[in-house]
Amino acid sequence: MARVALNGVIGAGGFGREVMPLARAQLTPMIAQGVAELVFVVEGVPPNEVVNGFKVLSLDEFLAYSGSRYFNIAIASSEVRSRLALICESAGARPFSIVSSTAVIMNEVEIGDGAIICAFVTLLSNVKIGRFFHANIYSYVAHDCVIGDFVTFAPRVACNGRSCIEDHVYVGTGAIMRDGTPTALFRVGTKAVIGMGAVVTRNVSAGDTVFGNPARPPHKKPD
Repeated sequence: MARVALNGVIGAGGFGREVMPLARAQLTPMIAQGVAELVFVVEGVPPNEVVNGFKVLSLDEFLAYSGSRYFNIAIASSEVRSRLALICESAGARPFSIVSSTAVIMNEVEIGDGAIICAFVTLLSNVKIGRFFHANIYSYVAHDCVIGDFVTFAPRVACNGRSCIEDHVYVGTGAIMRDGTPTALFRVGTKAVIGMGAVVTRNVSAGDTVFGNPARPPHKKPD
């Protein structure tokens, strides 16, 4: 007889505890049929055996499980997500995405493995999203956008149309990014950081941090 599939949400901190009810709602039919179990997973020794009613396993315990293992990573740091994804996939675990029932996903939207799409997120038409994307509550991605791998949108991020957000970008709460044009995508480079509440009117270079209205690096004087 096949063992129950173990579904682990890696990270039992604040974001993990916010995401877990979404995962439970998504997996309820399989849990009710006794073919899936949902647990928290943490690195090192679990500080508690149970968090919010869910069993907590160490990463080693989760990866040692002999049945099917599925994982998602509810940790804000893209570098940590990348490292843990490599560890889990190398051990044969497979990523699963968590998508809120209140999210709005329109036509021709492609979402990579391991995404977290929180409550009231909107993904408009003709959008391509990479692996392990986090879209927190009330964020949106408009038409014709391309989002890279391990990108993080905090709550209420506005990513307007024809934008390219490269790998490992972090966008803070309430930030607004202008739209591109039919001939030139608006672009945020790899590992850039956009501060909370920023209004981004120009492309952001790889590795830069920008904030303010209009957003600019901290060392740059106003025009």
